[in-house]
Amino acid sequence: MVNKVLIANRGEIASRIIRTCKKLGIQTVAIYSEADQNAPYVKEADESFLIGPPRVDESYLRVDKILSVAKESGADAIHPGYGFLSENNIFAESCKKEGLIFIGPSSKVIKSMGNKIEARKIMKETGIPVVPGTADAVSSIEEAVNIAEQIGYPIMLKASAGGGGIGMQVVNSNEELTKAFEGNSKRALLFFGDGSMFLEKKIKNARHIEVQLLADDYGNVVHLFERDCSIQRRNQKVIEEAPSIFISEETRTAMGNAAVKAAKAIGYTNAGTIEFLVDNEENFYFLEMNTRIQVEHPVTEEITGIDIVEEQFRIASGEKLSFVQDDLRINGHAVEARIYAEDPVKFFPSPGHISNLVLPEGEQIRHELSVTSNCDVTPFYDPMIGKLIVKGSTRQEAITVLREALLEYQIEGIKTNIPMLLKISENEEFIKGNTTTAFVNEHFLVEIK
Repeated sequence: MVNKVLIANRGEIASRIIRTCKKLGIQTVAIYSEADQNAPYVKEADESFLIGPPRVDESYLRVDKILSVAKESGADAIHPGYGFLSENNIFAESCKKEGLIFIGPSSKVIKSMGNKIEARKIMKETGIPVVPGTADAVSSIEEAVNIAEQIGYPIMLKASAGGGGIGMQVVNSNEELTKAFEGNSKRALLFFGDGSMFLEKKIKNARHIEVQLLADDYGNVVHLFERDCSIQRRNQKVIEEAPSIFISEETRTAMGNAAVKAAKAIGYTNAGTIEFLVDNEENFYFLEMNTRIQVEHPVTEEITGIDIVEEQFRIASGEKLSFVQDDLRINGHAVEARIYAEDPVKFFPSPGHISNLVLPEGEQIRHELSVTSNCDVTPFYDPMIGKLIVKGSTRQEAITVLREALLEYQIEGIKTNIPMLLKISENEEFIKGNTTTAFVNEHFLVEIK
């Protein structure tokens, strides 16, 4: 087993990893920027090191500094969490060269799945359905327009190296595509160092359903069923749940088998997720693969009883999976709501000082937080400050627990998106399960024009 791990991340995911490490007896090393010096995870770790100024390019993205701290602290492994360097193949390879265990797949797999065009090609060759679109990067606006006219609008313009909705935009005409192409390409270049773009057909009334995978170094791969992540705002997930109530048992099996087949084809190891778009007739199409742990992993843990972070450490330590597919069962229903520090009307980030924080409590409630009372939310990072996860024996029970918990939540000093989450939990279409990726725009009109 790993003895000491440096967590190359911050906030709630750092706290989440630390919690499992304590259970496993693994020593933890946290890194923090000047803006995070009083963050809860810094105190929770066994050791903490200042990594640099608030800007991510001077702190959490500094591979040289992170590796230096790992060496100084005596860590033998690095867990990247999600975001930041978690899907950076160069970082994964650098860890290996320094003799550190990288808690994730190989740098080769990260690279192949990180490029969305390359990933689409691999999945197509493997026999996994992909959304109709371009086979290669689009080199010019003129080429993009010609291809879009052949595929037919609406079109998803996407960054080849993208993630988190960055560089992604729905376009409905040649004029919109022309206006969007250059700006999104520049943004992708800034965030990912790669401005190449490609086009996909926009699947109408699509649901965003993803399959959680675990794979060891001995060829054993299992799926932990699916999560429905269709409720999104600006391509960012807001509410996730497991399992999906939309798909049939036959589709659930087919999607799980397809995800396992894809993982085996690329030699995947550790935890990963394959995201699919599913149309009204339950046809599913490969969207992308996330070669890391996901923000929404707790809902899968709640319905399976599997600690995914623990499995990450066991796999990275050379252990075989201790269970097979037939051992896994779905138990109940879980829902996760992401809590953001943002204006509930304009949806702009709302940093500030949290003067008081009161959390709902109960056996069916779980929290993953990056803040406490008397804590500052800085403007330097993603405004997500926590996740509320609830579980019920049925979906209806889980929704009831969610609604009651949101009503009990008290965060004083900053604005949050809890009013929006409450409205979603009370929405009749949500309660019925009629949720597609267009749900938020159709029911809450939150897009800022």
